[in-house]
Amino acid sequence: MRSIIGLAVTMLASSSMSWAQDVEKETDLQEVEVTSLRATSKTPVAHSNLNREQIEALNYGKDVPFLLSTLPSITTTTDAGNGIGYTSIRVRGTDASRINVTANGIPLNDSESSLIYFSDIGDFASSVQSIQVQRGVGTSTNGAGAFGATINMLTESIGMKPFVGLDASGGSYGTHKETLRFGTGLLNGHFGVQGRLSNIGSNGYVDRATSDFYSYFLQAGYFSNNTTVKFITFNGKEKTYMAWNYTSKGEQSRYGRRYNSCGLYYDTQGNMKFYDDQYDNYHQQHYQLHWNQWLGKDWTMNVALHYTHDNYYYDQMKMGKKLYEYLLTDDTQTRADIVQRKDGIKDFYGMVASANYDNRHGLTANIGGAVNHFDASHLGHVMWVGVPFYKNAPNVTPALEGLEPNHQYYDNGSRKTDANIYAKVNWEFVKGLSAFADLQYRHVNCIMDGSASDWDDNGQIHYDLNRNFDFFNPKAGLNYDINRHHRVYASYAIAHREPTRDHFQEQWGKPVHSERLNDLEVGYQFRHRRFSAGVNLYWMDYKNQFVLTGELNDVGEAITKNIDRSYRMGIEMEAAWMPVDWFRWDANATLSKNRAKDMIVTLDDYATQVNIGETPLSFSPEVIFNNIFTFNYKGWSASIHSQYIGEQYLTNYGVKTMRCWTDWSQTDDVATDETLMLKDHFTTNLDLNYRFEVKKWGLKNARVGIAFYNLFNAKFDNNGWAAPQFRQDAAGKVYAVNTWGLRDEEAAGFAPSAPFHCMGHISFTF
Repeated sequence: MRSIIGLAVTMLASSSMSWAQDVEKETDLQEVEVTSLRATSKTPVAHSNLNREQIEALNYGKDVPFLLSTLPSITTTTDAGNGIGYTSIRVRGTDASRINVTANGIPLNDSESSLIYFSDIGDFASSVQSIQVQRGVGTSTNGAGAFGATINMLTESIGMKPFVGLDASGGSYGTHKETLRFGTGLLNGHFGVQGRLSNIGSNGYVDRATSDFYSYFLQAGYFSNNTTVKFITFNGKEKTYMAWNYTSKGEQSRYGRRYNSCGLYYDTQGNMKFYDDQYDNYHQQHYQLHWNQWLGKDWTMNVALHYTHDNYYYDQMKMGKKLYEYLLTDDTQTRADIVQRKDGIKDFYGMVASANYDNRHGLTANIGGAVNHFDASHLGHVMWVGVPFYKNAPNVTPALEGLEPNHQYYDNGSRKTDANIYAKVNWEFVKGLSAFADLQYRHVNCIMDGSASDWDDNGQIHYDLNRNFDFFNPKAGLNYDINRHHRVYASYAIAHREPTRDHFQEQWGKPVHSERLNDLEVGYQFRHRRFSAGVNLYWMDYKNQFVLTGELNDVGEAITKNIDRSYRMGIEMEAAWMPVDWFRWDANATLSKNRAKDMIVTLDDYATQVNIGETPLSFSPEVIFNNIFTFNYKGWSASIHSQYIGEQYLTNYGVKTMRCWTDWSQTDDVATDETLMLKDHFTTNLDLNYRFEVKKWGLKNARVGIAFYNLFNAKFDNNGWAAPQFRQDAAGKVYAVNTWGLRDEEAAGFAPSAPFHCMGHISFTF
């Protein structure tokens, strides 16, 4: 690891933050919907851009997080192990629930959990024209506040010429992707239609972690000299076998690295089985209507209406459950195996708008805002009750007679209204020196009501919540273009965000606070035709930060809880060198320190609390490094991407191992120490392509190639969970133990990544 850190520091000591990839161009009227949200080369925030060509070079079927994995400070997770299915992204150690994601300025984060599930809109990247990632608070945006990053996606513009295209990929683990693209070009000088149909499927690296995604994207537009009106609709329908339990090292030693415990049960003879229908079934439908308008030579305007509809259900086999918690009996001791179904409907709709001013002489301004409303219902049903197999299990009953199909045991709903208004200005008041100011006000109302799936000492929990939050989020900074090669900037931002439904649900009856972030960013950039480099330093100081605890809830979502005081600080470095036209070298690195202050741990007597001081934050590697070599010669291209991710803690308590036992005696002679870490890893991907055209056949563009992932067969875990107990030794040192199961079972789980695998791909455009 030291050699990698040394290489990063040597190569990138004067690198910059956006910088090699930031391409200035005249604003197109079709792009006005993102103008007010995006950072420019004069905005004093850390950001990176991916254009259409860069997205296409990576888009062979893996989800959006993996297309962004070459950018600074980013780590990715994949339940299935091969980047398809349930995937997620973290930026500077912050999880996806605290990363704001928009498409054309419309929020994509789920209003309840604030998470973004790219599997719900499979192959969306095939319809994206550009992506900007702002790290830290960034500029004001629509939807939940950004506490780690903002991901702003602009869907493709309607082209002026007709085309038909076909993309196909296939490779390891039964993975395949088929995409049909089409466009009418400009009709009668004013109209155009463009769209896509897609299917992605995979068996996954992990056992039974299958995915099957169907999606479409369709847009129709009207264009005139001063007006663009576009109607956009896209959807996704996914069926994914659950793989979110992850697997303990003890289980992996018995059943193999690919073992998946989701759906596990035992028949009446004690044989291990897996429930066939342990699938998540989700359908998400989006509608957007955009009106973009020139208002004179200096002003543009965007108004957009949107509506998203979700419906879902998933079945889970649960072993040995107490039947009174499913309203099946009054006996608190009777247990049985059940199949439970959770289903629901979600509706999200609203309006976003912005007005944008640019005098082309150093003054730009944006005024915008949004009003959005969310409404959801959640229901739980028991689909089947059976006889469990347990050695010496008490109170085991046969299937209950008279059980009605679809027996309902909870019904709750949530509503959320989110309104914000912002004003931004960037003014070059002295040649080369510009000031940036950004003020935002947000009002949020959260409502929860109805019966829950959870129980406490008083019985079944019933939600009754109505909370209001009002936030003022100011941001300011300076940018100084010393000359055309050198730039320095600094910014300071304050941001707030509300708790999510998951926070209230998991901490019901306990205090849950909104969080606050103070974010200081300072950077330098060098730009030249053949070489660019830069450095960004950040200090993120939190009050009541929601941090990943390492635990999972009953539907596989990572649990986050408030920590009173914490911080993240680091240096992000980036450089690009193109000594000749056919070779380019890109590299970036992040060195960081992520800490909780005055961390409190509760011992396994559930009463004693100990202050263990400053501890590392979970899932926050201190070293991230990317190196990319790109070769291009007469239609041939090759890219070699190497990535190093440092070790990550699974908890916030600074413990690397957990004392476990190999039998229930829990004596020293059967003790073992099991890991509570995600080990560091180094991977390399290789992509080979050839582009050509055949004009006499009308073939405008064709590409064939193959991508090799994890070229050197590294075996590592991309994610995990941990819920150990804690004890204190005679010297007062706190250490972790597992008394729930043998070795690390019931106290830790790991999501293994696939070893070497590959994908072939071909693309034609007529």
